[in-house]
Amino acid sequence: MAATDDQPNSSFLPDLCSTRAVLVVVVVAELMALVINLVATYYSDFSMGRLAITSLFVQWVGLTSAALVCQLRSRLNRLAPAWAAVAVVLLVVIDTLVFSVVATLVMGWVTGSLVPGTLWSWEIAVNGLIAAIIAGLVMRYFYVQEQLRQKGQAELQARIQALQSRIRPHFLFNSMNIIASLIAVDPDAAEKVVEDLSVLFRASLKNIGNEATLEEELELCRRYIHIEQLRMGERLQVEWDIRVEAKTVMIPLLTLQPLLENAIYHGIQPLAAGGVVTIRALAEHGELVLSVSNPKPEGDGHHNGNRMALENIRHRLEALYGDEVAVESRPQQKEYEIEIRYPLQ
Repeated sequence: MAATDDQPNSSFLPDLCSTRAVLVVVVVAELMALVINLVATYYSDFSMGRLAITSLFVQWVGLTSAALVCQLRSRLNRLAPAWAAVAVVLLVVIDTLVFSVVATLVMGWVTGSLVPGTLWSWEIAVNGLIAAIIAGLVMRYFYVQEQLRQKGQAELQARIQALQSRIRPHFLFNSMNIIASLIAVDPDAAEKVVEDLSVLFRASLKNIGNEATLEEELELCRRYIHIEQLRMGERLQVEWDIRVEAKTVMIPLLTLQPLLENAIYHGIQPLAAGGVVTIRALAEHGELVLSVSNPKPEGDGHHNGNRMALENIRHRLEALYGDEVAVESRPQQKEYEIEIRYPLQ
């Protein structure tokens, strides 16, 4: 039964076309051949010749079955998982029976013991039965792995959404404070801030997924900086050092903006003369490197507010990219820098 157009295709069948998958098939097939020959030692002495013939047969069946599944994978994944598993089992059994018959013909021709009309035998039926059992167990394993993967993805999405929801109220609270501070001083500027804020939130909410392009994230930062510059004037200066194709690089939404917010509030605002916030993005050794740096006021208390943002960002990145994520804070004598590294997708 084929999946309907509005249902996602099943994808529990692995890609057996890759080099790694072929290597796994070869190793598993050889282990099976070894096990078969070890079991046979209960009835006769161990024979290297028998091991060689068994290995050749099992390898041919394993590799040809993998090649057939590889070629038919896109079609099989359009079926319901149960039907796809049954189709693969039948495919492996038929492939095993065909090679069993061919092997019987070849061995009979080589030894001169082939009797016309006796191509089918109990040994060939046993081969098919063994193939059905092993293929069924393998399909069950793949199905369970796919179910675990889908469950993990659902939990991951829930975790990311929970972490994301911690950032948005924080950002909204600080933005409302900016608007409140401008209403009495410059109502026109306050109105413009409200317009910019609405555009910023519309841009942040239009993404249904958890990732956006780096260009979209930088646009959020630019709008936020524009709001802050209306309040702080020339005290706030920003330098951009973007050395990647921002329109193609993906980044979790609201990754840089909270860091920029903390850099302004805890780095620029306490300084009477203000300072420069530097935002960098570059590719290095297959990783995206993002950093936000700002002048460091005297004392370490100004950067306590960074901890929650850093932890949220670290958890979101680790949920998406695994253990290869690095989020580091680098307090120096006159500068505070936060660097983020994760693999380029």
